[in-house]
Amino acid sequence: MLSEIPVIDVSALVAGDPHGAAAAAAEIGAACRDIGFFYVVGHPVQPSLMSRAFAASAVFFDQPDAAKRSVLYTAAGNRGYVPMRGEALDPGRPADLKEAFNIGLELPADDPELVAGRMFRASNRWPELAGFRDTMLAYFDACHGLGRMLHRAFALDLGLAPGFFENKLDRPMAVLRLLHYPPAKAPVEAGQLGAGEHTDYGCVTLLATDGVGGLEVRTRAGEWLKAPHVPGAFVCNIGDCLMRWTNDIYASTPHRVVSPSGRERYSIAFFLDPNPDAEIACLPGCASKERPPRYAPIRGDAFLASRLSPTYEKSGLSSTSKTARAG
Repeated sequence: MLSEIPVIDVSALVAGDPHGAAAAAAEIGAACRDIGFFYVVGHPVQPSLMSRAFAASAVFFDQPDAAKRSVLYTAAGNRGYVPMRGEALDPGRPADLKEAFNIGLELPADDPELVAGRMFRASNRWPELAGFRDTMLAYFDACHGLGRMLHRAFALDLGLAPGFFENKLDRPMAVLRLLHYPPAKAPVEAGQLGAGEHTDYGCVTLLATDGVGGLEVRTRAGEWLKAPHVPGAFVCNIGDCLMRWTNDIYASTPHRVVSPSGRERYSIAFFLDPNPDAEIACLPGCASKERPPRYAPIRGDAFLASRLSPTYEKSGLSSTSKTARAG
């Protein structure tokens, strides 16, 4: 049982080295079966792009409240600005002490699914900030590429064809989420955190953090483990959808953010959910006589919709539609 989050070099996956890729996939698979979290280094997302994304995020959150609310979150598309205390990732506790901004897959105005008003298909809500849209779309695309590459590693580890997940992730319900945790100030409500204890809903999360701590991961033994900042790395974790897909072989692990006292914290999360029409059914090789399939098949959009509304019920943001999104 792992007592810390492993750091895994994926440069062999990037380079397409078969031997090194198999070794990296085995390391990733071991982490997914145990703690459900791992750091990724040697990835192809450029440091300069990460820096620009963090700088643009800070500019957005530094705007007046009215400017941020002009692109207020809409649950129908899971896009836009979520104000302070706008969600409760642990619905049984007070609302979270953070604000966020969600960006989804950018679709042209004539996209058939967008025109038809399909679930989780919507236009992004862009603020009037120079360069913001271009920076965030470039970062979204880079994370999407890395997420798909990690799914090739998952496939290798699970004994599937390397490209098994490709046609299930090419038009994903992914969300790039900018997060700002203002300095914690007293008084706060009992049990109130920057982000309440929760598991993520999708397949894999790629989290970039600044140097301020706060992320904590619950081990299988029930202890809370601090996740230190590793410069240039992504903190990756398995979400509920991939855990369901693997018949609970991979672990979606509870985690939380404890707001640091007297310091503000920024992070950027990329949540890779599958395509809306992807069938989430027990993967080949993930069931046996001793481990029969534990879940009925379900579409990706239906599964995501089933997980979301409680997050926004306290703030009323979920009332704009049947669906919402958290992370």
